[in-house]
Amino acid sequence: MKRKKNIILIGFMGVGKTTVSKYLNKQYGLEFIDMDAEIEKREGRRISEIFHTEGEEYFRNLETDLLREIQSRDDMVISCGGGTVLRECNVLEMKKNGLVVLLDASPETIYERVKHSCHRPLLEKHKSVETIRMLLKQRRNLYEKAADVIITIDGKDIKEVGREILEKRRECGDV
Repeated sequence: MKRKKNIILIGFMGVGKTTVSKYLNKQYGLEFIDMDAEIEKREGRRISEIFHTEGEEYFRNLETDLLREIQSRDDMVISCGGGTVLRECNVLEMKKNGLVVLLDASPETIYERVKHSCHRPLLEKHKSVETIRMLLKQRRNLYEKAADVIITIDGKDIKEVGREILEKRRECGDV
């Protein structure tokens, strides 16, 4: 069975999933959906507020429902939230949807990208390289297990990352 032509971007917060999705949309005309932004739009509130009032489980259910909903669409880039891989059922949905690309970065790179952000619920009270390193260590195995392709973004600009993703997509026969 031929895979769908979607590109599913996974990785820790701050690795550039949304930025890369927007770049691939603008440069190559691929439709994109940012799962976090879509959930915020549907819920009418920020993810940090959803976490605070409803809890993480509620939010994870929203992610799973959205993945199932977009499963029938093709030729798009799907930017997943950093914790989407925490549920095995989500990973199975992603694998059905297309090529799963892990954007990977060092804890230092991630910290530099998120240090001024106020919308990272898991880092809200503990924003440091060490906290990021600890969270990455907890998730690394899940990210790598879910990924069809791993792209390290440290020291690369968006064009390099975008080209590399499209090259891997071609190599995997997903075009």
